[in-house]
Amino acid sequence: QVQLVESGGGLVQPGESLRLSCEASGSIFVINSMGWYRQAPGKQREFVAVMPSGGPTNYADSVKGRFTISRDNAKNTVYLQMNSLEPEDTAVYYCTASVRTVARVLTDHWGRGTQVTVSA
Repeated sequence: QVQLVESGGGLVQPGESLRLSCEASGSIFVINSMGWYRQAPGKQREFVAVMPSGGPTNYADSVKGRFTISRDNAKNTVYLQMNSLEPEDTAVYYCTASVRTVARVLTDHWGRGTQVTVSA
């Protein structure tokens, strides 16, 4: 099995920054991609950013220029640096990973989420 554990959420004021982390563990042979989604109250879950192995990063238009995704492959960890946060960024942020397990099976996984609240 593969587990994803997010951390770093919290309450901040508009214009401030937060850095989310997500560590993958378990029966991992290789991680193909890691990324972030978010779900605001009353809304569907939406794509935020993704960082494939050996491929270009991709961001939602709403976060381009403000959020930066990065990975530490040695730690199986993905980060999301969020700057210039806006109240519209308030959501539960979910980490996702596409993993080839030690059994060589390609599987997709989700974390439980971390709450980000941007409010004055």
